Amino acid sequence: MIAEVDGVEAHASTGGVELDGDDPVVLLIHGAGMDSTVWQLQTRYLAHRGFRAVAVDLPAHGRSGGDALDSIEAMADWVARFVEVAGFGQVHLAGHSMGTFIALELASRYPDAVDSVTLCGTATGMPVHPELLDAAEHDLPRAAALMAAWAHAKPAHVGLNPTPGLWMLGGARALVERSKPGVLSTDFAACMAYENAEVAAKSVSCPATVVIGLGDKMTPAKSGRALAAALPSATVVELPATGHTMMIENPRAVKRAILDAVSA
Repeated sequence: MIAEVDGVEAHASTGGVELDGDDPVVLLIHGAGMDSTVWQLQTRYLAHRGFRAVAVDLPAHGRSGGDALDSIEAMADWVARFVEVAGFGQVHLAGHSMGTFIALELASRYPDAVDSVTLCGTATGMPVHPELLDAAEHDLPRAAALMAAWAHAKPAHVGLNPTPGLWMLGGARALVERSKPGVLSTDFAACMAYENAEVAAKSVSCPATVVIGLGDKMTPAKSGRALAAALPSATVVELPATGHTMMIENPRAVKRAILDAVSA
């Protein structure tokens, strides 16, 4: 689907299903340097189970136009405008990595617009390794390689792909490498500058689910549990042998976690 936000086209994927009717909306928000394609296994699943699944491309990501936004707060406000322009009313939110911060901020700022939040690969803070930060600014292919290596748990490194015929690490590298110049470093800067995760979490009034990969090196389980503890009402789902890219590494468990959250 295409919507116009602030005079610029914003793209979203819907799992190959037309957004007809008034079924509940599940809005999925990607992480740094990514786009809506990271949710492709989840959108199709949800779209055939009584929900309108909408995986949005943030500005300058994927097929959305405009410039990359430089703060989590600005991204949350942009998503709120996207929801308003699309006429969705209340939505269920699912976010990954940077997208979890956006979802938290959105649920905190616009409580009447959010029915639930599902946070995949989240933490109380998201520092970026200096080597990765430097690569994001000066050597995007190297940044893509580093992200792919660190974001996947051990099984993904030896080809144990739940989706036959695909190469998880190679796919992650290709996705980051095709991001627009400066987008990844802008996203990283926004993540590092955001210090409001726990404060926002404490003010979230809707039900929340936190999905933790026990092999996640980028948002470790300990920090994910700490963020979950800050939420007034949170269900924690822990996935063994799963890293940061859990939607791709363990798609069935993530699909189930989101479905349970939005159906509750």
